Amino acid sequence: MENHGRGFDSRPEGAGDVPPDRRPPGPLPYEGVWRFTAPAIDASVPQARHAVRDLLFRQQVPVSDDLVHGLLLIVSELVTNAVRHAALLSPMLAVEVAVGSEWVRVSVEDNHPYRPTALEADHGQTGGRGLLLVREVARESGGVCDVEHTASGGKVIWAALPLTVSIV
Repeated sequence: MENHGRGFDSRPEGAGDVPPDRRPPGPLPYEGVWRFTAPAIDASVPQARHAVRDLLFRQQVPVSDDLVHGLLLIVSELVTNAVRHAALLSPMLAVEVAVGSEWVRVSVEDNHPYRPTALEADHGQTGGRGLLLVREVARESGGVCDVEHTASGGKVIWAALPLTVSIV
């Protein structure tokens, strides 16, 4: 996987706002945006998961074990979906990790134009519930997720989770 570190980025929509008087004076040491590219093949799923885990550790992002497990599950599901459903039209995919002072956003981008939807549980089927799982992990963590089209005609699927669990 190639790593394309990209400095700092703005907070994702819906991920909560910190009042200006409570924000640190500058970016925290762990804040930034990193992008990894990989071929849309099965081996990229564990590689992406390990790359995200190692990045969070290396940057010393203050994440709980539960949050790390949730983020890695989301990365696994999103990369698996790109490999299974987009590889024909998108032989490469990108995983992006954006870390702010109070949130972590992971996204997977491919060049396939199809916009997926979360399927409801069908007990007779063994697959097809990855986006439902992503949506539920994000919701239970107090985060958000969405699918957006890219300027090149592909899509990016993302989930943003708070670093601290918010009480709802």
